[in-house]
Amino acid sequence: MTIKNPLIKASFIICWLYFVPPVSAQQVKKSDRYNDAYKKYLNAKCPVKSSNIKHFVYFSRNRARIKNHPFLKIPKFKGAQIMYSWKQLEPEKGKYNFSIIKEDYAYLLSHGKKLFIQLQDGTFDSKYDAVPKYLKTNEYDGGSVIQYAENKPDGWVAKRWNAKVQNRFALLLKVLGKDFDGKIEGINLQETSLGDIKDPSFSPKAYTEGLKINMLALKQAFPISTTMQYANFIPGEWLPFDDKGYLRSIYEYGEKIGVGLGGPDLMVHKKAQLNHALALLHESKYNVPIGIAVQDGNYIGETNSNKVKDHKNIVPLLEAFANDFLKVNYMFWVNQEPYFTTDVIPCFLP
Repeated sequence: MTIKNPLIKASFIICWLYFVPPVSAQQVKKSDRYNDAYKKYLNAKCPVKSSNIKHFVYFSRNRARIKNHPFLKIPKFKGAQIMYSWKQLEPEKGKYNFSIIKEDYAYLLSHGKKLFIQLQDGTFDSKYDAVPKYLKTNEYDGGSVIQYAENKPDGWVAKRWNAKVQNRFALLLKVLGKDFDGKIEGINLQETSLGDIKDPSFSPKAYTEGLKINMLALKQAFPISTTMQYANFIPGEWLPFDDKGYLRSIYEYGEKIGVGLGGPDLMVHKKAQLNHALALLHESKYNVPIGIAVQDGNYIGETNSNKVKDHKNIVPLLEAFANDFLKVNYMFWVNQEPYFTTDVIPCFLP
């Protein structure tokens, strides 16, 4: 989750400083341990070196943009990562429609590329709820809830902690797996980060356990294709100062059951990311696949200069950091223009 409004950012930081308990000098030092890690890669150049990383282009829900896209002719890109919402795939209870996935899979295959699914059950857009309408009933306790930022609606998320919602999600995964396991490159669940949840049924512990239940259902449905959980933040803790073990347990559980792990933002300058997903990816050796996404705000803004005129191409730095510091198996490069054309493509040409 990226907070872009500077006023909201300032308020968030003030509130965080007010509520977080005092920390020791040792904790402060630990929180700074990776601040300069990116500097080792400042001299990285284009083109990116060949490696074992599988590179995919992330199109979010803009699936139509894969058609005739330049990445189709670039061998270093293995395929496309496309987001499909739960309500697109199950418009009515028990009635599944995977036609858009089949269309995208066939098109990519015809160009020698692979499909990586991102399954959407949450949004950071208050106007868009990703769950099917049938879940919005008392039987499923509403099915989803609004996320808040600064007491303002900031998106929706399925009740990942609700047993009945979990069961329906598992059924969707099971049917998806029957059609696509072993065909697609992989499938990932969305990031664990949430805004403020005001629903009385929510708790960080129940949420964490709900994520694990969904991860297990994902692995059972897709024993062959790569499975992955984006795990970046969990409500109720803040690393390294207030570590309740929630996020760490997601990483440990993924390794235990064979579900890959990753993060939605490669922000090499930001302490929040460096102390959460990036630290957990860096500090352990995994047998499961691990991945990192380069999303909106990573080419410019959150990781680069906010001013277009001062923008520099940091794609070589990001790739080198992911390859050497994180040792990822997958990278997902968002198709954000003009930066995908001006920065990413030149670095991936021979």
